[in-house]
Parts: sequence; C-alpha cells; structure tokens
Amino acid sequence: MIDWNSIEAAGRTVPADRPMNELVRDLSRALADPDPLVRDGAPYSVLASWIADGVIDAPRRLELGDEMAARLSHQEVQARTFAPLVLDMLVTRGDFRPGWADAFERWYPAEEDLRGHDEKLGWLHAVAHGADLLGTFGLRPEVDPARMLRLAAARLTAPTGSVWDQLEDDRLARAVARVLTRPGIDEPNATGWLDRIATAFGSDRIATPVPAQVSNCLRTLRLLYVLADRGVRLDPASPPTPLHHREALKSRLADTLDRIVKR
Repeated sequence: MIDWNSIEAAGRTVPADRPMNELVRDLSRALADPDPLVRDGAPYSVLASWIADGVIDAPRRLELGDEMAARLSHQEVQARTFAPLVLDMLVTRGDFRPGWADAFERWYPAEEDLRGHDEKLGWLHAVAHGADLLGTFGLRPEVDPARMLRLAAARLTAPTGSVWDQLEDDRLARAVARVLTRPGIDEPNATGWLDRIATAFGSDRIATPVPAQVSNCLRTLRLLYVLADRGVRLDPASPPTPLHHREALKSRLADTLDRIVKR
C-alpha cells in the first residue's frame, strides 16, 4: 500500500522503490475513492504537483486523461465528479485530446447528482468542478469557445431539484467569463448562447415555487453581468481581464434576466 501522506510530507519526491506506472495507477484509484480523506487529501495534492511539474511524462498523462474521460460515465458519483478536476490539471498543463471534450460535453449537462457536499462522501461539486474544466477548455485553441458557452447554457437549463448552495453559480459564471476573454470570439457567439436560456425560462409567468434550475440560472447570470462589467481574473495575481463584446453581452444578459423574472 502506498503511503501518500508520507510522500506529500517528504516534498512529493517520487519514491525510488515504486515504478511510475504503479504510482499513477494508485493515484487514479485514490481520486475515485469514496473516503473524502483519501480522495481529497494527499493523493490529490501529489497528483496535481506531479502533473504541473512534468514528473508524470506526457504519454502517461494522456493515458490518465483517457481514463478520466471514461470515468465521467462511472456508476459512483464521487468518481465522476473528481474526474473533471484531473482533466483540468492535464489541460492546464497543455495536454489535450478531442475525446476528452466530447466526454465532458456528454456528462456535464446530464449529471443529476448536483450535491455540493455530502456528509459521508465529502465534496462532490459536479457543477463547480465541471465549470472549472469548461473554463479551461474554453481557452484552448483546439476547442470552439461557442461550444463551451452552449454547454454552459445546457447545464443551466437542465431540469434539477437541487438549488446550488456551495458557490456553484459563482464558479460557473466565472468559467463562462473566462471563455468570453478568448481572442477572436465574435459578438453572435458571445451572446447567442443566451438564446437557449431565454427560450427555456422566458415567459409571462414562472411557476411557484420557482424551479431550482431557474433560481440557479438567475444567480449565475447576475454574477456574469458583474464580471462583464468589471472583467474577470484569469489568475489570482492578475488584474481583471475584460470580456469581449462587453456592452452587447451586458445588454443581452439584462434582457434575458428581465424576460425570466417579468410577471
């Protein structure tokens, strides 16, 4: 059994007595473990460090990404919801395969377990973890940014009984804002993804009590309006980056919000 706590305490140095294939396999297994102290503890920290620093070589990183893409259809929720975190590590590092984006697109709006935190399983956070990956994919030159914006709209309009209460709306709004800093995105694509939301939720009457997905959507779009006005930080140390087509986006967001809440 590999003691990841000891490896983390030793500065995440690669153990000399273990082959890298075995180490990566065990890290992958740990990030699907139902025990949150395993899944969200030292293995997560070590894997993030080894990916970012290139300790795990490129072929093994691609294999790991393929495994995480397949894991998005896993029967256990914690396995599904931690797979985007690993994919985000890999894509941020510069690794990419088109199939990863395809698998993510199938999973994100279809995920039904939207709990942020569970007493036994710990953090699940499907919406937030998926949002982070959506924002990272949206900045990759291989990925059409409009595709990620449409995917955000699909997640926002998917029926659910879960009202987001662990800053999921914040994470998704920031992810969309990051995509909207992508150079070259045109105005129709920067604003057109909102058509799906306006069509799904815009009516003269909203059922009461307000459906969870409507509440989630309203809060996400309201923060996105603020980010469109002020810009979004692409990393904590940088000043806010302006969103492209800022005024057109703000106008379209305001119209969409008004259409949803009017009586």
